[in-house]
Amino acid sequence: MAKLIFFLAIQILLLAVVSSTGDDGENFARTIDRKLLGLHKKEKLTHFKVYWHDILSGPNPTSIMIQPPVTNASYFGAISMIDNALTAKVPMNSTVLGQAQGFYAGAAQKELGFLMAMNFAFKTGKYNGSTITILGRNTALSEVREMPIVGGSGLFRFARGYVEARTKWINLKNGDATVEYSCYVLHY
Repeated sequence: MAKLIFFLAIQILLLAVVSSTGDDGENFARTIDRKLLGLHKKEKLTHFKVYWHDILSGPNPTSIMIQPPVTNASYFGAISMIDNALTAKVPMNSTVLGQAQGFYAGAAQKELGFLMAMNFAFKTGKYNGSTITILGRNTALSEVREMPIVGGSGLFRFARGYVEARTKWINLKNGDATVEYSCYVLHY
């Protein structure tokens, strides 16, 4: 029995020594060569315009309210999910370049102000399969709204920049709208 207790004590001691020499949490990150991710290339500035079609009406809406507003007096507290077409020109039937997918939420109590969180997912041409991510404040009744581009994927990996949004058309009865997004993207 004494041998068993001694053997178990040695095992516990060895386990304690081995576990104390393990990773202490400071080695979770490391520096890597920028060339491995293509970051040695010259950064480019790309500008493009797309038209964002927010359709709340009809049999196939592209924007649906998933959380109603706190009161009817403002949109505050409401959340809408979107899968809006991005087209090359203002008319809805012009060439579809991709989709705006995400949500907008009523974030202002005293004005029509939204928190916008969406990806522009491109589905045609050179940028097919690439995305940019927009996250920012949109005061929808302002003539021009500026929101940051906080990232991207594909050809827009490591993207940053901003968009300017301008309402081109709105139906005040049903809320359908077309908004021009002028995008300025820095990427590699």
